[in-house]
Amino acid sequence: MAKKKENISFEEALQQLEEITRSLESGELTLDDSIQAYEKGMELKKICTSILESAEKKLEYIKKQEDGSVSVEPIPEKEQDALF
Repeated sequence: MAKKKENISFEEALQQLEEITRSLESGELTLDDSIQAYEKGMELKKICTSILESAEKKLEYIKKQEDGSVSVEPIPEKEQDALF
Protein backbone atom coordinates (compact mmCIF):
# COMPACT_ATOMS: atom_id res chain seq x y z
CA MET A 1 0.00 0.00 0.00
CA ALA A 2 1.16 3.57 -0.67
CA LYS A 3 2.64 5.67 2.07
CA LYS A 4 0.22 7.92 3.90
CA LYS A 5 -0.78 10.96 1.91
CA GLU A 6 1.15 13.43 4.05
CA ASN A 7 4.34 11.37 3.88
CA ILE A 8 4.70 10.92 0.12
CA SER A 9 5.91 13.51 -2.34
CA PHE A 10 4.35 14.12 -5.72
CA GLU A 11 7.45 12.72 -7.39
CA GLU A 12 7.36 9.52 -5.32
CA ALA A 13 3.66 8.99 -6.00
CA LEU A 14 4.14 9.61 -9.71
CA GLN A 15 7.08 7.20 -9.88
CA GLN A 16 5.05 4.47 -8.15
CA LEU A 17 2.14 5.16 -10.49
CA GLU A 18 4.42 4.80 -13.52
CA GLU A 19 5.74 1.48 -12.16
CA ILE A 20 2.21 0.20 -11.67
CA THR A 21 1.30 1.25 -15.19
CA ARG A 22 4.27 -0.66 -16.63
CA SER A 23 3.33 -3.76 -14.61
CA LEU A 24 -0.27 -3.64 -15.77
CA GLU A 25 0.72 -3.05 -19.39
CA SER A 26 3.13 -5.99 -19.32
CA GLY A 27 0.24 -8.40 -18.93
CA GLU A 28 2.29 -10.59 -16.60
CA LEU A 29 0.23 -9.96 -13.43
CA THR A 30 -2.47 -12.31 -12.27
CA LEU A 31 -6.02 -11.01 -12.19
CA ASP A 32 -5.90 -10.51 -8.42
CA ASP A 33 -2.54 -8.75 -8.62
CA SER A 34 -3.84 -6.57 -11.44
CA ILE A 35 -6.83 -5.53 -9.37
CA GLN A 36 -4.62 -4.72 -6.37
CA ALA A 37 -2.23 -2.74 -8.57
CA TYR A 38 -5.15 -0.84 -10.12
CA GLU A 39 -6.54 0.05 -6.68
CA LYS A 40 -3.13 1.25 -5.51
CA GLY A 41 -2.79 3.25 -8.72
CA MET A 42 -6.13 4.97 -8.12
CA GLU A 43 -5.00 5.86 -4.58
CA LEU A 44 -1.77 7.32 -5.93
CA LYS A 45 -3.69 9.25 -8.60
CA LYS A 46 -5.79 10.86 -5.86
CA ILE A 47 -2.62 11.84 -3.99
CA CYS A 48 -1.09 13.38 -7.12
CA THR A 49 -4.31 15.23 -7.93
CA SER A 50 -4.56 16.58 -4.40
CA ILE A 51 -0.96 17.81 -4.42
CA LEU A 52 -1.42 19.46 -7.83
CA GLU A 53 -4.65 21.17 -6.76
CA SER A 54 -2.91 22.53 -3.69
CA ALA A 55 -0.05 23.86 -5.81
CA GLU A 56 -2.46 25.53 -8.24
CA LYS A 57 -4.11 27.41 -5.38
CA LYS A 58 -0.72 28.82 -4.38
CA LEU A 59 0.05 30.24 -7.79
CA GLU A 60 0.59 33.96 -7.88
CA TYR A 61 1.50 36.41 -10.53
CA ILE A 62 3.08 39.84 -10.59
CA LYS A 63 0.73 42.60 -11.67
CA LYS A 64 1.89 46.05 -12.65
CA GLN A 65 -0.38 48.76 -11.24
CA GLU A 66 -1.38 51.93 -13.12
CA ASP A 67 0.95 54.00 -10.94
CA GLY A 68 3.89 51.80 -11.94
CA SER A 69 4.07 49.87 -8.68
CA VAL A 70 4.06 46.09 -8.65
CA SER A 71 1.84 43.80 -6.62
CA VAL A 72 1.69 40.03 -6.19
CA GLU A 73 -1.79 38.56 -6.47
CA PRO A 74 -3.30 35.10 -6.78
CA ILE A 75 -4.03 34.06 -10.33
CA PRO A 76 -7.80 34.32 -10.88
CA GLU A 77 -9.38 30.88 -11.23
CA LYS A 78 -10.59 31.55 -14.78
CA GLU A 79 -6.97 32.28 -15.81
CA GLN A 80 -5.64 29.23 -13.89
CA ASP A 81 -7.91 27.00 -15.97
CA ALA A 82 -6.32 28.41 -19.13
CA LEU A 83 -2.84 27.60 -17.79
CA PHE A 84 -3.65 23.98 -17.02
